[in-house]
Amino acid sequence: MSERHVLYPGSFDPATLGHLDILRRAADLFDRVTVLVAEHGKAQLLPVEERVALFRSSIEGIPGVEVESFRGLLVDESRRRGACGVVRGIRSAGDYEHEWALAGVNTLLDDAFETIYFLARPDLASVSSSLVRDVIKHGGPLEKLVPPPVADALRHRAD
Repeated sequence: MSERHVLYPGSFDPATLGHLDILRRAADLFDRVTVLVAEHGKAQLLPVEERVALFRSSIEGIPGVEVESFRGLLVDESRRRGACGVVRGIRSAGDYEHEWALAGVNTLLDDAFETIYFLARPDLASVSSSLVRDVIKHGGPLEKLVPPPVADALRHRAD
C-alpha cells in the first residue's frame, strides 16, 4: 500500500490553535502531512521564515508532520511532492464558499487534485489569523488563540 501524504497549505500568519487542531486530526488519518507555509501571507505580520519556525516549534510530538515554505501554484506543489490531496479547514459558510471556489480552480488545473475538508470544532470556529492580529494590535491575551511558541513570539514583537 502506498503512503497517504497530504499537504496542509496556508499563510499561517500567525498559526492558531484552530490550525493545529486541523493538523492533528489530519495527522491521525494520513501517514504524512506536509504543512506548506505560503511565502506571501495575506497580512505580512511575520516573515515566512519565522512562520515556519513557529509552526515547527508548535507541533513537536506530532508524528509524520513536516513544515516547509512554498511559493507558486498549489497544484504544481502537490504534483511535485506526490501528495494524494490537500487538507483545508472550514470555520463558516463563508469559508466554504471561498474553499469551494479554490478547489474548483485547482481541479480545472489538475483533474487529479483532491481537497479534503475538516470542519472546525465549535470551540475554535471563531479563531482566525485576522482576529488574532486584531487582538495583538490591542494588547489582548493570546493564550486561548495561538500555541504557546506563537504567543511568546508575538508578545516579544509587541515589546
